[in-house]
Amino acid sequence: MALEEKRAWIMAVVAVAGYAAYLAIVLGRAGSTPLTEVSYAAPLLWCVGAAIVAAIVLNIAAAATSPEGAGKKDVRDREINRFGEYVGQAFVVIGGVSALCMAMAELSYFWIANVIYLAFVLSSILASTAKIFAYRRGFQPW
Repeated sequence: MALEEKRAWIMAVVAVAGYAAYLAIVLGRAGSTPLTEVSYAAPLLWCVGAAIVAAIVLNIAAAATSPEGAGKKDVRDREINRFGEYVGQAFVVIGGVSALCMAMAELSYFWIANVIYLAFVLSSILASTAKIFAYRRGFQPW
């Protein structure tokens, strides 16, 4: 498995795990309290920070366990990375527009922050999935 494919797997797993942890914390705090009144900012920041640190550590570990591929990207790797990032950016745009509409509708900060976080997570998952499929099934740029 190419190092860049390992990195895509790492990003997908970290994104899912980080968001799952965030949901577990926030929903666990909710109980009978309305979601908009749950303290969400600190768990969101901690989960995002932990996901960033985990991704860095796991990428370093992946590079250390396969030193022959570390630091080497060929044209195909660059094309797949670019393709995956373009595909994933769709959710960033959707999340930004959704948050803008929610702000104009004067919805709770809770919903605005959560739709932005969900958009980033979905963007990461979609980009990683596109990269993994490109490595596994072949990549044919348009």
